[in-house]
Amino acid sequence: MIGKKIHNFAQTLWGFNRSITGEGVRQTLEAIKELIPELEIRSIPSGKQVFDWQIPKEWKVREAYIICPEGKKICDFSKNNLHLVGYSQPFKGSISLDKLNEHLHSLPEKPDAIPYVTSYYGDSWGFCIEESKRRVLKEGIYSVVIDTELFDGFLNYGELILEGERKEEIFLSTYICHPSMANNELSGPTVTTFLAKWISSRARKYSYRIIFIPETIGSIAYLSQNLENLKKRVFSGFNVSCVGDNRAYSFLPSRNGNTISDKVAKHVLRNFDERYIEYTWLDRGSDERQYCSPGVDLPIASIMRSKFGTYEEYHTSLDNLIDVVTPEGLDGGYWALRRAIEVLEKDCRYMVNTLCEPMLGKRNLMSNISKLGTNVKTKQILDFITFCDGENSILDIANIIDVPFWELSESIDVLEEMKLIQKVEIENN
Repeated sequence: MIGKKIHNFAQTLWGFNRSITGEGVRQTLEAIKELIPELEIRSIPSGKQVFDWQIPKEWKVREAYIICPEGKKICDFSKNNLHLVGYSQPFKGSISLDKLNEHLHSLPEKPDAIPYVTSYYGDSWGFCIEESKRRVLKEGIYSVVIDTELFDGFLNYGELILEGERKEEIFLSTYICHPSMANNELSGPTVTTFLAKWISSRARKYSYRIIFIPETIGSIAYLSQNLENLKKRVFSGFNVSCVGDNRAYSFLPSRNGNTISDKVAKHVLRNFDERYIEYTWLDRGSDERQYCSPGVDLPIASIMRSKFGTYEEYHTSLDNLIDVVTPEGLDGGYWALRRAIEVLEKDCRYMVNTLCEPMLGKRNLMSNISKLGTNVKTKQILDFITFCDGENSILDIANIIDVPFWELSESIDVLEEMKLIQKVEIENN
């Protein structure tokens, strides 16, 4: 089961302090590059204008913690990097509990969870703490140490371009900007890494563009540098996020809602789990917001397990690699996306080469003895052939006859070998 390998890789990446910039991002990209050496690690300097945004300063953390009046150390960044609010300004001083509380974040409804909080574009500092521990803090003077640095540096991202027989591209994007959280961070880049390994090892009809970026600012920056090429070449793609738990399958459409990516995703998920949850564009929240925005309009949809923002552990320390993300969950996320890619690679149109129904008996594709009931495989072949009019694609027919796309492959191979059908290629606009 490939999910075990993906889960092991997620454990390797767990401790890196990922944010939208910084050493944790570079460490993560270097680890991914060990598995896919063709990955290029690229940099964009702080201060560069990218559409309506600007690349922020780089953020570095040396240490951060609080010392209680009785001398106990709490909110220690070295113990859990979620304790420090992302992009906290440096601060060192002694303050009262009342003042400290102005900089503490907890979740009363989840007393044992450390929340995930950031302040990327504001000048502030803070700590995140379990509500159960916050409740027992005593009056007195607390020593606060936040040894951080904000400086002109770089935003880093990874890009993998795999050329295929055709120039049209399938685009995969995932984000690498969250610290120690499993489904809402590590599931995406780890599953994408193993998809990239599989794609790079095989012959490809289409080319692939696979990127590992910080969420929001990364996709905006990437689009600002590559929009013309993306609009010209990308005909399908997926934003890979939250693909690691074993509770549900989910689908978030593109803004258009009717692209090839949407059609493929729904076909795959319906045949993985007919109870999959279908969301609308109004439920968006990740980088699909940028890829499908007006004027960009890329055909990007999302295949997920439990969608971001919908599961109890979301954006907290409870989103872990034990209770939430499992090898089985990652395996399911990987195979759902891989099936979608396989459909895109293999989909085409066929035209039947005979007038009227071909005689299958003389080709040993059905019994010459007629009796009540028809062999399931024979019926599938006849159902497929009856829609081979040069207009319907394999995906269209699979949906019409309610058979998973990948289950038609054997029948198609036999029919092609016997020259009963011929291929009519699909042109992607």
